[in-house]
Amino acid sequence: MIITRQREWQRVLDDLASVGARSVFVVGCGECATAAHTGGEPEVAEARERLSAAGFAVTGSTVPEVTCHAGGVKLEARKHAATIDAADAIVVLACGAGTQTVADAVAKPVFPGLESAFLGTVVRHGVFEERCQMCGECVLDATGGICPVTTCPKGLLNGPCGGMWDGMCDVVRDRPCVHVQIRERLAQQGRDVARTLPPKDHSKKLKPAKLSVRASGPSGSAR
Repeated sequence: MIITRQREWQRVLDDLASVGARSVFVVGCGECATAAHTGGEPEVAEARERLSAAGFAVTGSTVPEVTCHAGGVKLEARKHAATIDAADAIVVLACGAGTQTVADAVAKPVFPGLESAFLGTVVRHGVFEERCQMCGECVLDATGGICPVTTCPKGLLNGPCGGMWDGMCDVVRDRPCVHVQIRERLAQQGRDVARTLPPKDHSKKLKPAKLSVRASGPSGSAR
């Protein structure tokens, strides 16, 4: 799940001012941003109120089921064509992928209302933790299912570092050292705790990534 946070509101207003917008259409997201309480129905309603209070005419709004789905967003744009056409600009309360999907679907200036923060695991309702950086070269098979690159504040592939004290991290001091956790888990599983991982091949994280499974089926490869 993509975790988002509210973009600095003044920056949103500045973006709208940069194109001379006086009327705005607002788009949320029914998936990740709704779960993160940043782009669901309540947050879209709040954005509408804030825009109105700032002197903008809000022509309408919508919360697509999934805002990063190109086909669904184009269909949603056609459903709201009149109110989108009446707007000078669009504000999107979704992740960066959602904002770009909307920008592809409408012929209006489109501005993000949120910041994409991280790829999150849902720990429990309303609580998210970053567990993966989508590096393209997973090491979880060797680390007992704990990602050191994401979870270690220093991003160290091997550890513990010299700052670890009594099993705790020296950067985030109320948090156990992830490399101690990895060693403990591997030991519990009867596995080699002294293995040193080789340097990561960062060329495997090429941008922009793209994947199509249409021709090759589920085995299609990402790049």
